[in-house]
Amino acid sequence: MTQELMDLRTSILDGRYEDALAIVDDLEGMSKQAILRNIQSFLLRMLIHLIKNQVEQRLTNSWAASIRGSLRDIAKLNLKDNKTSYYVKSAEWSSMLAEEFDEAIATASLEVMDGAYSPFQLAELVDRELVTNRAIALLNLTYNHSVKDLTTVINNELTQLDGGEAWKSGR
Repeated sequence: MTQELMDLRTSILDGRYEDALAIVDDLEGMSKQAILRNIQSFLLRMLIHLIKNQVEQRLTNSWAASIRGSLRDIAKLNLKDNKTSYYVKSAEWSSMLAEEFDEAIATASLEVMDGAYSPFQLAELVDRELVTNRAIALLNLTYNHSVKDLTTVINNELTQLDGGEAWKSGR
């Protein structure tokens, strides 16, 4: 990016404004790609914990914190600077989750039931549609609530997951 900024400066100083605008477009694209990569990493983390929850039928404080933290971070990243539009529209989550699902299975296989399942076995056990629908429902909360309010809203939604009521009551 440093080279692009130097090229931008040179283009402006030389009066080559079309070149400068092309560089600005490139920089905007690079910025958007970086944001989307960060969102993808938080999606992966959330999916891993939703998979663990579905297979083990329980919810731990650690898993809840990871899911909640991922959603809050996604909410912060996804909202554009204009505060009125988003990098990822709600209809786009399905495809993004599908891109990360196999990696989430592979990573979760190390942790589910203390690594008792290979990624192949875990893939057979997991209800992809159920996990994806849960993830989308949670992600949709980020469009309807401020980051400030998300913690409480997400906690309430997490009680609906397998083992969520037991988690809520500290069991």
